[in-house]
Amino acid sequence: MNPESVDVTAGLGGFLAFFLLAVALYFLMRNMNGRLRRMAYREEQEAGGAAGQSTQDSPDSSAHRGDSPEDPDLG
Repeated sequence: MNPESVDVTAGLGGFLAFFLLAVALYFLMRNMNGRLRRMAYREEQEAGGAAGQSTQDSPDSSAHRGDSPEDPDLG
């Protein structure tokens, strides 16, 4: 037997495994792209709503929520 004439290939199984990984990667990237778009859209909507809200809040409204640095209950 001549060792130079022996071909070792991945065959059909290797091709199918590689193809299934490529298809899975495609769907994962598509899903991630959609989620990133939704996240950016939601941030844009929250930023637009927060800008309109901040002009309506009174300066001492943070003291009522308890997140004021001078609040003695926090320490």
